[in-house]
Amino acid sequence: MARCQEQQATTAASHHDDGPWWKHAVIYEIYPRSFQDSNGDGIGDLNGIAHRLDYLKSLGVDAIWIAPMYPSPQVDFGYDISDYQSVDPKYGTVADMDHLIAEGKQRNIRVILDMVLNHTSDKHQWFIESASSRTNPKHDWYVWNDGVPANGPNVTAYQKRFEHEGRVPPNNWESGFGGSAWEWVPAVHQFYYHKFYKQQPDLNWSNPAVEKACFDAMRFWLDRGVAGFRLDAIPTLFEDPQLRDEPEVGGINAQGDPNLKDIYTSNLPQVHDVIRRMRAMIETYPGERVLIGETYLPNTASLNDWYGGAKHDELQLPMDMLVGFHGDHDKLDAPRFRKLINEAETQINGSQPLFVFDNHDNVRSWERYGDGVHNQEIARILATILFTSRATALMWEGEELGMVTSTPTRREDVKDPIGITGWPKEKGRDGERTPMQWDSSKDAGFSDAAKTWLPVASDYKTVNVKTEEADPNSLLNWHKKLIAMRMTDPTLRDGEQVMIDESNPSVLSYVREGVDGHPAVVVAMNFTAQPQTVSLDAKQANVTGTAVITLLTDAPSLQGTTSLQNITLPPYASWVGSIK
Repeated sequence: MARCQEQQATTAASHHDDGPWWKHAVIYEIYPRSFQDSNGDGIGDLNGIAHRLDYLKSLGVDAIWIAPMYPSPQVDFGYDISDYQSVDPKYGTVADMDHLIAEGKQRNIRVILDMVLNHTSDKHQWFIESASSRTNPKHDWYVWNDGVPANGPNVTAYQKRFEHEGRVPPNNWESGFGGSAWEWVPAVHQFYYHKFYKQQPDLNWSNPAVEKACFDAMRFWLDRGVAGFRLDAIPTLFEDPQLRDEPEVGGINAQGDPNLKDIYTSNLPQVHDVIRRMRAMIETYPGERVLIGETYLPNTASLNDWYGGAKHDELQLPMDMLVGFHGDHDKLDAPRFRKLINEAETQINGSQPLFVFDNHDNVRSWERYGDGVHNQEIARILATILFTSRATALMWEGEELGMVTSTPTRREDVKDPIGITGWPKEKGRDGERTPMQWDSSKDAGFSDAAKTWLPVASDYKTVNVKTEEADPNSLLNWHKKLIAMRMTDPTLRDGEQVMIDESNPSVLSYVREGVDGHPAVVVAMNFTAQPQTVSLDAKQANVTGTAVITLLTDAPSLQGTTSLQNITLPPYASWVGSIK
């Protein structure tokens, strides 16, 4: 791998003119509680991240996105922020963050922060003031409502469950963590709105003072050198001013509440005005700062609005969650992948896609796509798509190792609030947040504490960085090879992507068109447990050659492939070739 790392170092500079850095980036999400503990308290921290930067550099990471590390009561593990302009003592200090940014810069690794703008903690000074009195200047920094009389003519049984002092919530809106999204505060004789946990009151983005305060918080970190922000739950900034009931869609969710369609509490058009102003603000800074959006959307076309359409004046990288997260359909389905990747090429006005298969909120792709027998090979297929398609790549810590989801089996072991309130139907997100597995020592080298905040997964003695680095055929080294190839090959960086063999139900194949005289690259992946023989026609991609050389494969039988004709892909094999 040393040669690959040398190539990475020498080639990074040679691509300085092929677009902004984020266009070709590998972005790596880090959950600070779970990455590396440097002070022995069982919780990861910023100095732990700094200690592991050389590993991230060896992997080929261009930027790290750090989940919230701000002061917080940790009700939702940092997504309930009590101070936007500091660091939680559990994770370190502002000086530690400055050190991390500086150390990252030395390794060409940028730092992206999670910015939670929809809500604060109820312990944030803004909310403490807001909830103290209706006449407080910050009262309208949050979404307050008098509610309606409990004996009103249209009050539902659901609303009556949340009656206080003869008043009930104004509508049927629900919290993502269960129950009404409205919480009563006797001091002001009003309800406040919370899309998420009750300790996460929603900010009132219709108030210009809120926007100014939040933008100032972002400037605080931009001035310290962060490369940009991942914007948490950004479609939920605004709510319907008429407070109309959400439509019921039938059934009951894991929290025991009616299933609703959130058309009045998410993705309202006003949010785009804010994002355009935010984009203009960050563009006053040098260094191509970036805005990434957590954008769970119904279809690819709706992503286009988050880029700003043809004007490209909103988010540079809204997350395309459709390719990697199919809901109830997380299975290897070549036609579905083909359709969704094609849509990312054709429905977003030429913007840069951002693909993601794993994050801190979802069961790991290892289980979602794995069949229990070929998980290793299937993980290689997903990595091949992530790093050979024309998209910026977003990874989640441990994805490159094949870390598994370790869901608690007892409610008393659950730390995640949504798992506590939703048990047993909803077991929470602890399973994908277990500590990073570094080696085979106690607690996988994550911490030397007597007890870690979450237990380390039971397979850590074989699934860990040290073991996999030493195995040339490991999943970790597969990732390193793919990332190095992507970094050094202009075609994989910038070539247009064209699907071929489009009627094949079992094999996903595409060509990346050659760039500046460099040869085209062809990718083929067998999505089935049976061998598949394909003959690939690259003419659709304006490629006339049929002779190939193998660049990378996990199937020894494909190493000597010389032609696009009659390629037999073993079960779940991945193959990448260069067309002569």
